[in-house]
Amino acid sequence: MKKLLSSRPALSWAAALPLALLSSTAFAECERGDLDAIYCDENGDMVADRPADESEWANPDTLIFAYTPVEDPAIYSDIWQPFIEHLSEVTGRDVRFFAVQSNAAQVEAMRSGRLHIAGFSTGPTPFAVNLAGAVPFALMGSDDGQFGYTLQLFTHVDSDIETVEDLKGKRVAHTSPTSNSGNLAPRALLPELGVTPDEDYEVVYSGSHDQSMLGVVARDYDAAPVASEVVERMAARGLYDEEDVRLIYESDRFPTTSYNYAYNLHPDLVEKIEEAFFSFDFAGTELGEEFEGVEKFIPINYKDNWQVIRTIQAANGVTYTPENMEE
Repeated sequence: MKKLLSSRPALSWAAALPLALLSSTAFAECERGDLDAIYCDENGDMVADRPADESEWANPDTLIFAYTPVEDPAIYSDIWQPFIEHLSEVTGRDVRFFAVQSNAAQVEAMRSGRLHIAGFSTGPTPFAVNLAGAVPFALMGSDDGQFGYTLQLFTHVDSDIETVEDLKGKRVAHTSPTSNSGNLAPRALLPELGVTPDEDYEVVYSGSHDQSMLGVVARDYDAAPVASEVVERMAARGLYDEEDVRLIYESDRFPTTSYNYAYNLHPDLVEKIEEAFFSFDFAGTELGEEFEGVEKFIPINYKDNWQVIRTIQAANGVTYTPENMEE
């Protein structure tokens, strides 16, 4: 399944697409907000409308599902298997899971029609919505409807860093440019605490939350902002000792990974996909064990639930272009 996603540099994806897809002059004028020129948003919900022409609706016999990039893809392939089987049973389609190599590659795959259902990380979700026609509809949550994660800022337990201000002059691992908790949120929030990334401390991109955290443990980095849900799962799997690190800052809660379907899927198929998500029982599955505290998928919408993320990205001057997907 690795052939489904290119390993080319992130910026090359635009060049690989037909020129018509990248030219706004090839399409009728319509309301679209921040959406790419190949999409319309006539109802103002900030996600791409399904094509008006029914012949353009996709109704594949095999559905491709991808979870957000992680450090050990093989582990997550097994963890997601109970859900994959449930999704296949409900939709009546063959469902295949594969691990994506980067956020940019994941967005590229959905835009090009090679990816039908996907979990996009918090920060990349707006890129997926605007560049790839992703439609967020679910999050993992609890029975009482609670969901989300925090930005946590860790240092090594033996470091001299006790507060956020102590980061001045240090070498701090951010994850990737589009990551919310790993880059954009600290750039928006930390200046209020007296520290500005790139000005007061050196930013080094690690590539992932896992690598940031392990780098702090190994003292390759002085500190790192990471997503609480990721490091909690790492600790549960014994990938690091919680006694080796010290938490110096924690933010309010953000929405976690969004689950999306491609905008052009047949509405009957979308109905079955949503049914599969909202009827899945986490209890007793590897997925439920991995995402401790999660009991079900809960319905959400991009316009409301991603408002705080769009605000953070706007504060960072983020625009939703292929160039800004570079990692």
